Amino acid sequence: MAVVQSFTHAGATLIAERRGAGDPVFVLLHGIGMGRSVFAALADHLDDGEVLALDLPGYGEAPEPPRVLTMERNADLVAQFLRARVGRPAVLVGHSMGAQIVVEIAARHPEVVDRIVLIGPTVDPSARTAPQQLWRLLRDIAVESPRVIAIGAREYVRAGPHLRAKFRAMLVHRPERTFPRVTAPALVLRGENDIVAPPEWCRSVVAALPDGRLVEVPGHGHETMIRDAATSAREILRFVHDR
Repeated sequence: MAVVQSFTHAGATLIAERRGAGDPVFVLLHGIGMGRSVFAALADHLDDGEVLALDLPGYGEAPEPPRVLTMERNADLVAQFLRARVGRPAVLVGHSMGAQIVVEIAARHPEVVDRIVLIGPTVDPSARTAPQQLWRLLRDIAVESPRVIAIGAREYVRAGPHLRAKFRAMLVHRPERTFPRVTAPALVLRGENDIVAPPEWCRSVVAALPDGRLVEVPGHGHETMIRDAATSAREILRFVHDR
């Protein structure tokens, strides 16, 4: 049975949905405009440990913070949550914008991290403007299943009136400056047809990480962990258990 709890630090609140028990502990961080519900199927497949899916401040069911959080402030909030409510190093799984927050946690708070998984990481420096990112996202989602589109549309509505400012906070972040400071083992997972996180960008991410590897999921795009959660989970579990 899932347990939903809130956590507040420095004026910002996140929501965590916890299920399962034991090790490893998986912590799932969503992308821009999304919420923890996009990880429902993936969480079902990560069934050999505890899974915590988060709503970051201003997304899903988490209340809007007084000011839109930077990627770094999101990272500090999640790290404090992990210290207070988890108490041991976790496997951090971030999708899209969530991957940016994950690398900041790993660099700024390495003691709370076991391994990290970056699914469709953003933001590709060759397309670091709102029109470019939106165009890529629209082209990517146009070929997705109705289920993926429905989930995405619902979560974007829930992200509220400050989505433009949240998008700006994502775009101004420079994850390529942080990758070299990440000491934890890292898996970069991308859909073969992901337009938002193209292959050349993901290869450069892996090259910048001190201990990184790249895996592609055939036949899928940016939302691969929603459309084909079983395959994504299998690759994550393989990575986690490859000690």
